[in-house]
Amino acid sequence: MPKKESYNFGNCFIACKKITNLELLVSVLLLAQCYPSECLGNSLYPKPIDANSWPDKFPAKSHCSKCGLCETKYVTHVVDACAFLEDGMKRNIDGLESIVHGRRRKPDAHEDTNGIADEARFGVMHSPMFLARGRDIPNAQWTGCVTGIAVSMLESKMVDAVVCIASGDDGVDGWSNPEPILARTVQDVMRGRGVKPALAPSLRVLDELRESPDVKKLLFCGVGCAVQAFRAIQGELGLEEVFVLGTNCADNSPTPEAARNFLRRSVPNLTDINTILGYEFSQDFRVHVKYTGDDKASSPVTYERLPYFCLPGDVAQFAIADSCLACFDYTNALADVVVGYMAAPIDSNNFRMHQSQQTITVRNTRGERMVQSAVNAGRLEIGAVASGAGNHEKFASATVSSDNIVQAMVGGKMQEQGMPRFIGEIMATIMTSVGPKGVNFARYSIDYHVLRNYLHVLDIWGENATMKKLPDYAQSVVNNYLETDETFKRIVSKIKSKK
Repeated sequence: MPKKESYNFGNCFIACKKITNLELLVSVLLLAQCYPSECLGNSLYPKPIDANSWPDKFPAKSHCSKCGLCETKYVTHVVDACAFLEDGMKRNIDGLESIVHGRRRKPDAHEDTNGIADEARFGVMHSPMFLARGRDIPNAQWTGCVTGIAVSMLESKMVDAVVCIASGDDGVDGWSNPEPILARTVQDVMRGRGVKPALAPSLRVLDELRESPDVKKLLFCGVGCAVQAFRAIQGELGLEEVFVLGTNCADNSPTPEAARNFLRRSVPNLTDINTILGYEFSQDFRVHVKYTGDDKASSPVTYERLPYFCLPGDVAQFAIADSCLACFDYTNALADVVVGYMAAPIDSNNFRMHQSQQTITVRNTRGERMVQSAVNAGRLEIGAVASGAGNHEKFASATVSSDNIVQAMVGGKMQEQGMPRFIGEIMATIMTSVGPKGVNFARYSIDYHVLRNYLHVLDIWGENATMKKLPDYAQSVVNNYLETDETFKRIVSKIKSKK
């Protein structure tokens, strides 16, 4: 890891790389509310920031992704670890990729004629991205690929514990109440089934981990921003072996309540939100909402499909966290294994999350061992190499230019209401038919989020700061559209003219 410099202010200690913005450093120190109650060697450990003060008292303010690092005594490393402070996103991805995987991604490895996933967008790949299904993982949101790998590693004693996000145990809206846990049993890991649609403080368990000398081998499960922070402080944990299992991630809600409000606003005639098991934005341009009946132990799972085009026009204003608008790690660049679904094929007429294929990206030999443990345990079924077809760039450009978030930046026309349902269904069917498929749909989704988020960062921080924040791969994507897409160039010019 990069050499660190120590800064001492009174009884406060923080370890970080060279700081050029003194105001940022002082802000971190004040907000950390340091005090010398614990001393290990010559280092004083500050008081964690109170979770209830999020986001105002957290260093990244509204762009804090609530990864949990600042809620631990490892808050001293926030300047080094946070993806949303200064050049954090670029520093972490570009700086740690070769340290974690043994090499950086191949920047010139763009899509080929067979539609196989490229490293330029999808990150380092030890082997081509492939399709997979989990096996024997009941009540998973999908088929249980993530849970199957985690359980298999714990059962085979590859690891002593698993850090994962469990569903809240309050009995109400458990799927939307993320709770980080240090899981030591299969039963604990199984609590992590299902996607949590709100920001989740995965790293909050680091203090518990530090006080658990019996944990020498760890599996950390998380989304990109949490994985970045974890990788940055991994060397401080005193572990013998570390594995990281990631998921693709975009556009989480800032809070569980915001996720529930999204459903209340978007799902017609919703009477009981507790019947919803989860939801996903899928490749057929629809939101798939997964339900269960009154008797959760025996009722069959059912689905409702809502066209994107029918969603309320202002949904992004309350349903997407600011940190997600400044993120360029959709594909979880620093995880050993990444599980997703956007590059998987979809049959819109018969699509069921709990039966569908997902994609797995293995980034290194550790990841290969992780996947093999699940295959050996009979919990993972490997399919063909993921492939795709269709032009993704025109779709990405059109989506960005019509996006309400982007229109708000340039003073354009905002769509307040979604389309009538029957028109939305027609639109979704046409888009699915003529749009990119499989891996190329994932490319469309990656490009759209990179371009939209570039515009957001540009609008908030200006051009100079933006170029310091963008990882190399994201700069390449942006530059490609600036060179080839006149509509995107005009949007960029309008935003720059505001400064």
